[in-house]
Amino acid sequence: MIAAVSIGERAFGALSPRRPSAAALRHRAEQAAAALPPLLVAAERVATTVAQGVHGRRRVGQGETFWQFRQYQPGDAASRIDWRESAKSQRLYIRETEWEAAQSVWLWRDPSISMDYSSARYLAGGDWPSKRDRAELLLVALASLLVRGGERLTLLGSGLSPSTGRVALSRLVELLLRPPPEGAATAGLPAFEPLPRAGHLVLIGDFLAPLDAVNAAVARFAAAGLKGHLLQVADPAEEDLPFAGRVRFAGVEGEDELVISRVETIRADYGERYRRHRAGLAEIARAVGWTLGHHRTDHPPHLALLALHAALSADRRR
Repeated sequence: MIAAVSIGERAFGALSPRRPSAAALRHRAEQAAAALPPLLVAAERVATTVAQGVHGRRRVGQGETFWQFRQYQPGDAASRIDWRESAKSQRLYIRETEWEAAQSVWLWRDPSISMDYSSARYLAGGDWPSKRDRAELLLVALASLLVRGGERLTLLGSGLSPSTGRVALSRLVELLLRPPPEGAATAGLPAFEPLPRAGHLVLIGDFLAPLDAVNAAVARFAAAGLKGHLLQVADPAEEDLPFAGRVRFAGVEGEDELVISRVETIRADYGERYRRHRAGLAEIARAVGWTLGHHRTDHPPHLALLALHAALSADRRR
């Protein structure tokens, strides 16, 4: 598979430090009292947008929280009848509670250098973030939704047990913002670690590693009894190769530099190879009962978040 590349005189991922605008700085100051990093603020906004259109994961089950009344049916235990509600009409009603079995979710985003790439600087009118920024935004926004639903979560590879509540969310953001430990794996795939069976994994990255390597990583987690969801984050240039003329491609993870005189002549072949790689990812996920989603950094983040949340919800109901 094609590795992440770069255009012009700068390598993909070799991004200059970003200086916050006056508006961004003022926004951060306004949030200081709540001790919320900008990443968490932005993620909460995205999560709120999705939460308004989602009814959560509610369904009937064991728990103490009231959900709804329904009419008595033959076979229902008499002890489940709510006599106070039934006394208001000529019918018998059952008091149903909400299923409250929380699940444990391990979240991961690709920490490799290829995630630093954004083609926005090379294309006219480009205004989208790096893959890393978008992946972290989606990860924290999903964590916010999970916390609202009472789920337990943690960052894969952190060594910390899943927890719930605002503390878990703040801890996740803190872990994401820490620099990776020296010598950490940068292959773009999570290192395997033993986790409780029936746990859930959410892996977000560009998944540009060779398919054999992706399959080995996914298969090992799946064989350990874990359910999983992959979200591939792509820059628009990685999908469309919109450049023309003589272009220098410089890899950021040890790849050799490549100069193409007329890059438009390889666009069709490149597109076909990219589609084959994506089809291979879909087959890897399907083979183990996982799901695969796609997101472009020039598209609204809430669309990917809604699809990911729906996949987790459907997985839990199975």
